Amino acid sequence: MQPDLIPALPDLPDAELARRVAAGERDAFTLLMRRYNRSLYRAARSILRDDAEAEDALQDAYLLAFGAIGQYRADAKLGTWLTRIVVNEALARARRGRRRAEVIRLDGGAEPGEEQAMSNGDHDTPEDAAMRTQMRQLLEQSIDQLPEAFRTVFMLRAVEEMSGEEVAACLDIPEATVRSRYFRARSLLRAALAQRVDVALEDAFGFDGARCDRIVAGVLARL
Repeated sequence: MQPDLIPALPDLPDAELARRVAAGERDAFTLLMRRYNRSLYRAARSILRDDAEAEDALQDAYLLAFGAIGQYRADAKLGTWLTRIVVNEALARARRGRRRAEVIRLDGGAEPGEEQAMSNGDHDTPEDAAMRTQMRQLLEQSIDQLPEAFRTVFMLRAVEEMSGEEVAACLDIPEATVRSRYFRARSLLRAALAQRVDVALEDAFGFDGARCDRIVAGVLARL
């Protein structure tokens, strides 16, 4: 192994990285996996809805990619090429494990909306951190409950911020279908989150127990 190989690798463009992987350079393949691990894991997880299954699918997909990367010609982004391999592997696993077929009807029109992100403060209190964790868990649970076709499109479009064209290439579907499924997924998520918020509002600003006792005692003390 060349002593200056590792420092040079992180700056490699994807096309050169793929060429080196095809030539059998293990360090290049390690860099490729670290560069794309998060986005590819999310793609697999969006289909399989199971952490361990997603990890297994990603590992199998990497092995497939390693064997086929000599065919990569850089006519598409490397991330798109890899995502398509991962999606196919995850879908194959889902089909093998599925007990019954799911038919998904696409209805409703496109519903544009602004992208929103939660900000992370530099001086969060423990309560802020706990609230962010609860919100993240709530969102992940709601995404998991989306139908598979909508869920995968939403993960690639909203979470990984791929373009509609890139998602269409990854999933081998028309770009118009990507738009339809994406906006339908957003609509379903909004409805699911609104329902959970409505339930949570019933318990918001709880007035039982210590709070009630404290106010009553405070008023009586001032009489």
